[in-house]
Amino acid sequence: MQKVTEILAFNKKFVENQDYEKYKTTKYPGKQLVVISCMDTRLVELLPKAMDLHNGDFKLIKSAGAVISHPFGSVMRSILVAIYELGATEVLVIGHYDCGMSSIQSDKMLAKMEERGISQETFAVLKHSGIHLDKWLQGFDCVQEAVRGSVEMVKNHPLLPPGISVHGLIIDPNTGKLDLVVDGYEHE
Repeated sequence: MQKVTEILAFNKKFVENQDYEKYKTTKYPGKQLVVISCMDTRLVELLPKAMDLHNGDFKLIKSAGAVISHPFGSVMRSILVAIYELGATEVLVIGHYDCGMSSIQSDKMLAKMEERGISQETFAVLKHSGIHLDKWLQGFDCVQEAVRGSVEMVKNHPLLPPGISVHGLIIDPNTGKLDLVVDGYEHE
């Protein structure tokens, strides 16, 4: 059975049984937090549990490596929406140890793309359009520096209002232990 077919079958029963009732909340984050974390599967349930965060407490934005790669990209836009429209007052950038982004090499990923049917012509068009795939796809060497870089991008954004604390943390994907990298209260 295809995955979406399985999901839809489950969902039909979920709705019929009104299992959604226990998840009802508002769109406003109760703890006024916006969290940017990695998309790593180990963090889906571990991260909120390790932080005592529950449904309705926070806005969660996921990206590879918890990296905010562009000051006017979709991650930064989501942060600003969470602040201006939904009442978030603190931002937490949370990377993790043993992150897959620390081993990503753009040349190897580009080779995998080519193996799966992306043509040299497509790569050439993107290059001539000013898109530097090698830089865009590159991972990072140090998770602490990646977290600091994303924190700095948020903190120094021209549209970030005064009084927003921006923190940087790293979580252990095995134990849930959090290490503070940037204390946003110290930089207010």
